[in-house]
Amino acid sequence: MNGTLSDVGEFALVDQITTNLVKGPQVSLGPGDDAAVMSVDTALVVSTDVMNENVHFRNDWASPTDVGHRCVAGAVADIEAMGAVPTAVLIALSAPKETETAWLDKFMQGVRDECDLAHVCLVGGDLSSGVSITVAVTALGETRGKPVLKRDSAKPGDAVAYKGRLGWAAAGLAVLSRGFRSPRAVVSAYQRPQVPYGAGVEAGRHGATSLTDISDGLVADLGHIARASAVVIDLDSGCLPIAEPMEAVAHATGRNPLDFLLAGGDDHALVATFPFGQVPQTWTVIGRVQDLKGRDPAILIDGVEWLGAQGWTHF
Repeated sequence: MNGTLSDVGEFALVDQITTNLVKGPQVSLGPGDDAAVMSVDTALVVSTDVMNENVHFRNDWASPTDVGHRCVAGAVADIEAMGAVPTAVLIALSAPKETETAWLDKFMQGVRDECDLAHVCLVGGDLSSGVSITVAVTALGETRGKPVLKRDSAKPGDAVAYKGRLGWAAAGLAVLSRGFRSPRAVVSAYQRPQVPYGAGVEAGRHGATSLTDISDGLVADLGHIARASAVVIDLDSGCLPIAEPMEAVAHATGRNPLDFLLAGGDDHALVATFPFGQVPQTWTVIGRVQDLKGRDPAILIDGVEWLGAQGWTHF
């Protein structure tokens, strides 16, 4: 379809969005009625994520297809962070009436492609007019008989390890903020995060004591674990991989490259604590959990409290 969203109309747009959606075995009724119907034989894990135009994305920095990828990836990462199996997403989209239908087509292509990567089904949502583009994604998952992995169970002596990419998207954002498009590798990392799908279940299988996704930054999100578990987490800066493109961006922008790794969250890596000796081979150990010993919960870098960039905050 051509024209604007207003030209085409709500119900024709919904039909366009929902045509030929893949329906997983747990979905008995997908889009087309007042609600979807799914069969759940175990604990249900649910999370909602919102992306606002000019806050979480800019249309001059990311294509509509990129935005589709990013909104699904960010929401499903929260299910992974509970050690659950992601199963489905619902997407509520509001956009100005004058938005071209081509934008919606490309956005939905990104949504469908990321759903395929995450092995989830799009089972419903909502479509509305608005003053700017806002995307709200509700992600669903199942524990399938396994305990959820929370933030409050890290133990002194545990290893801290992550899986995924750290700092790449933050370096890409720094580049875009300066009006540039290279190094291309970090810009692409910002535009389309690579969530380590399946890593949440893998962490649980190896006895992880706590788990979270890095959506606001490594220091910020590990800080949640430290406070919830009443522990100190000491990271080894020598174990944090600073890739050459990040070095180049740091040099060009006068930044400390560690800022990208410690405060960038758009890569949506997972970070967990594991009993010593139980870290999966595919994860990278970057620190240890320590007893408080009279201190407040904190994140240390090489034994010293980190006073640099702390990560993303809305308010």
